[in-house]
Amino acid sequence: MKSEQGLDMLERVRGICASLPEVEEIVDGFGHDVMKVRGKTFIMMGDGEGKGLPGLHIKSDKEQQYLLLQQGGYIRMPYLGQHGWVSLDKEAEPDWDEIAGLIRTAYLLAAPKRLVKQVLESGQGGGSE
Repeated sequence: MKSEQGLDMLERVRGICASLPEVEEIVDGFGHDVMKVRGKTFIMMGDGEGKGLPGLHIKSDKEQQYLLLQQGGYIRMPYLGQHGWVSLDKEAEPDWDEIAGLIRTAYLLAAPKRLVKQVLESGQGGGSE
């Protein structure tokens, strides 16, 4: 992430992920900033996608994806959408409280059971519903 908007998004996502155990941040071969837990990706971000605005892509399940698409503000992510992934609609104003819940839920979908249990027992889990 190099743009001002992209760096702001990255810092917000880092802040949300800071309370989650064993999150690793990498830059993948496509230049995306990626958040992983135990090698499993749950967040992808990239600058310059589409209209030049930063992109935020969040792992979800198909049921949650359906609900998010119906409410608006999210679109089905190209390529990974078939697995439940959603992207923040660049036309919509981000709701960072909702996004924080979605990021935590994405983490719980990707994390091993031991870490899920740790997060849920600490009260850090929770979704957007």
